[in-house]
Amino acid sequence: MTNTSDLSRRSLLVLGGAGSALALAACAPSGSETDAETPDASASSAPEQVATLAEIPVGGGIAVMVAGQPVVLSQPTAGTVVGFSAICTHQGCVVAPVGAEFDCPCHESKFDGTTGDVLGGPAPRALDAVTVTVDGEAVLVG
Repeated sequence: MTNTSDLSRRSLLVLGGAGSALALAACAPSGSETDAETPDASASSAPEQVATLAEIPVGGGIAVMVAGQPVVLSQPTAGTVVGFSAICTHQGCVVAPVGAEFDCPCHESKFDGTTGDVLGGPAPRALDAVTVTVDGEAVLVG
């Protein structure tokens, strides 16, 4: 026969474990829940304007939010904009533009602002690309 207090303790342990799993998902290594949170520009129904060309320095980058997900954009040459998920491929921290790079504040991975390729640090692979379109002065993602 099951004791009601045992059942309550088990329920709390299960709920506590689920909460811990959710909290750890933000720092999960590549290939886990983090991949499901990567912005997929092709999944949105219509491109979303997130910036103008004037807001993105040539040779530099900016950070924006797209459908609630962090994205980094750079303008390698005037009028050409590329974009990447801002989720570090090491442990899911959010990278930030620093000059011509995107740098992770957690474990110092560095990514090329033009290609998203790893320049240094523990990140195992490049940042995931997102689809970017330039329409006149408008920068659209999606």
